Amino acid sequence: MRNNGAMAEPVLAPRSPFVGLVVTWAVTAVAAILIGIFAPAPLLMTWYVIGFGLCVLLAFVVQLFRGETRGFILRVAAGCLGALLIMGIVSAGFGIAVLFGI
Repeated sequence: MRNNGAMAEPVLAPRSPFVGLVVTWAVTAVAAILIGIFAPAPLLMTWYVIGFGLCVLLAFVVQLFRGETRGFILRVAAGCLGALLIMGIVSAGFGIAVLFGI
């Protein structure tokens, strides 16, 4: 028999996929709050779009770093969707605060 190289063994206890998602969502929440506080009013939506784009890249990198191929696209999609929802809720909160003069 010849040596075909080291074979990959199946993971016996896979890591939880929620850790990467929670990291992505926490960074998104912090970024959205910081954008809402520090961004100038005329450029607020531009900064939210830039922040969301960076969060999408972060979701991709975090799941790529995890190193498991099974469910990769689903995990990245969940991270991006969660980031979109969090960014939308925080920006809506800041919008309502501006309407009421808070």
